[in-house]
Amino acid sequence: MIALFDWLFGQYAEYSILFIGLELIAVVFGVASVMLASRTNILAFPIGIVSTAIFVYLLWKWQLFGDMLINAYYTAMSLYGWVNWSQNKVPSESADTAKNNSSADELTIEHIQSSDIPILSVLAIVTTAFVALVYYFRPVINNEFSFDGAELGLHLFTWVDYTDMLTTALFLMAMWLMARRKIEHWLLWIVADTISVPLYFYKGLTFTALQYVVFTLIAVWAYYEWQRRYRVQFNAAHA
Repeated sequence: MIALFDWLFGQYAEYSILFIGLELIAVVFGVASVMLASRTNILAFPIGIVSTAIFVYLLWKWQLFGDMLINAYYTAMSLYGWVNWSQNKVPSESADTAKNNSSADELTIEHIQSSDIPILSVLAIVTTAFVALVYYFRPVINNEFSFDGAELGLHLFTWVDYTDMLTTALFLMAMWLMARRKIEHWLLWIVADTISVPLYFYKGLTFTALQYVVFTLIAVWAYYEWQRRYRVQFNAAHA
């Protein structure tokens, strides 16, 4: 038991109390944000911004630049999603709405359309290329942005770097679809969150890894919940 505890949390002995506290705050706000999103509550965005902004700072300090870029993008897309969700509500006085939402309006939910595919493809390609570029020049970045003595090359890439490229692309596509109110964004979250659990354990960020365990469970439930809400919305519109 002691060995397991040391494996999970031993790395925190080298972290300052400030960093540990900030990570815990970011995790709590992140979980709260996903829970609110699963219930189509617009407060998911301002609460999520607190979490992602903290992670941008922490990941920069820990030199996990791929993860940092994800959270920087989350912060920007949260602002966009906040506005988009605010503009796409329809009045509803049903008991189900009153039970599950903090306002008297129900968010309109949509399925992904063929017109979304080109944008998602571009987003995936650009994201993967950009993260690869960041990791390619990581020796320069870690050398205080100096090329002196910095060795570059694809041979320096590790499996973690390639996994980061994949999860970053998945997360960014999911966030864009979430901001656009598409049900399928939960499927991308499920895949990316599942991959992130062992990845963050490997990186030594145990609290963050546990956060992604919770995220995965919430995303599975939320996918079916959004499907149910879509059916209610569809039936109400065609009644």
